[in-house]
Amino acid sequence: MSNASLPLPSPDRADAAASLRKALLAADFTADGLLELLGAPAYTALARGETVPALRATRADGALAALVRLFLLQETVPHARVADVLPVDVLLDSGWLAGQDAGVRATVDVRPYGGPGGEDWFIVSDLGCAVGGAGGIGIHDEGVVLGVGGASTTLAGITVRTPVDSALDLGTGSGIQALHAAQHATRVTATDLNPRALRFTRLTLALSAAPEADLREGSLFEPVGEETYDLIVSNPPFVISPGARLTYRDGGMGGDDLCRSLVQEAGERLNEGGYAHFLANWQHVDGEEWQDRLRSWVPRDCDAWIVQREVQDITQYAELWLRDAGDHRQDPTSYARRYEAWLDEFEARRTRAVGFGWITLRKTGAAEPSVTIEEWPHPVEQPLGETVREFFDRQDYLRAHDDAALLAAHFKLADEVVQEQVGLPGAEDPEHVVLRQHRGMRRATKVDTVGAGFAGVCDGSLSAGRILDAIAQLVGEDPVLLRDRTPAQIRLLVEQGFLLPVQG
Repeated sequence: MSNASLPLPSPDRADAAASLRKALLAADFTADGLLELLGAPAYTALARGETVPALRATRADGALAALVRLFLLQETVPHARVADVLPVDVLLDSGWLAGQDAGVRATVDVRPYGGPGGEDWFIVSDLGCAVGGAGGIGIHDEGVVLGVGGASTTLAGITVRTPVDSALDLGTGSGIQALHAAQHATRVTATDLNPRALRFTRLTLALSAAPEADLREGSLFEPVGEETYDLIVSNPPFVISPGARLTYRDGGMGGDDLCRSLVQEAGERLNEGGYAHFLANWQHVDGEEWQDRLRSWVPRDCDAWIVQREVQDITQYAELWLRDAGDHRQDPTSYARRYEAWLDEFEARRTRAVGFGWITLRKTGAAEPSVTIEEWPHPVEQPLGETVREFFDRQDYLRAHDDAALLAAHFKLADEVVQEQVGLPGAEDPEHVVLRQHRGMRRATKVDTVGAGFAGVCDGSLSAGRILDAIAQLVGEDPVLLRDRTPAQIRLLVEQGFLLPVQG
């Protein structure tokens, strides 16, 4: 029997979800509790899909060990052992558990998830389909619903979390983004092409004691018609593949058309000042700059910040997703045939590589929206939601200040910035100076001696022009020429968050 054909717990049994939640918390079945029970090696191994260390760590009796074996390792556990921990009769009747007197088993994967404010949440997904869960890689059922993975947490981390009236989680899956949005949005709408996913979202919200969402079945923006939102988030089925074999990952449109459609159509669904956050894949096509491809996706009434985090050549990309589906474990002839189909698809579209990254839009009334597209494969500090919001605030500031206004403005060096001097040992002067952030995007940028000196004395007390005049006097340079050539460097340092505008 496939996962997609298994019955699900009743989402209408609020009493069962509340009883289960109470029991899970009483047994410390939380992210912190699991780490303490399993230890770091077994805990991280479980996240990689390796279950042996966790099985060894849960041999002893105990409430938490029984729950780990039941819900995370999908073991059949003796009825008496479970009855000491859970309201078994209620959970059997409502469908959370199945089995007989000899032993019971979970019908779904229930995974502890720590909220950003320390909340104890639970993500419900199909058995063996939690990313990094007990089932590992190798999912063939089209209708299965996955749990939390790296993509899910990445999207949650980059989302701006200001209070809003309305939020849309498009392609909700197991409901992780809707759960986050429910903490700061008055109304949450969650959509999915897969009706099974909508039921899982209800279970996730109920078991996490979160407000209910307005759940709608359908593809892309079709279920919401012309409604508009203050926040839109989507971890869509962005994989570029030959066909739509697996609903949870394959978009069913040619190439990167699904991601393009999402981005292009998001502008008319956003309220003024609203944000849209997407994870996406995009093609690197022969004869075309990938930046130009993405720039053409951005709605005309939106600012955009697009960050390419990774690039894979077409063979790496095909192998990654063939392994994701477990095709490498099947008949070699079948595997080769599927591999050929991927390469044929890429060849037909003149695709040489595939990029992955984040796309953030903000609806703006500006006459000239800003579009920033960059490659940043380096480590960042999550969550980045506040960093994203501040980035767009700085775009507003720079748009409103010409060079003369910048010179009259006051700035301070961001707290997390340090200066590094790079050069040969023993050299009197450094070859170059680097400013480096230790928070957020963790950027590093080279500056000349004037830029380093300027940033070093920015404490908000003097205007940029007065600081440059003082530097000109120290280095014997014409102050007028220095004022003419420096605003571009100031603008870059402000855009990247090294310098912060302050009230003069």
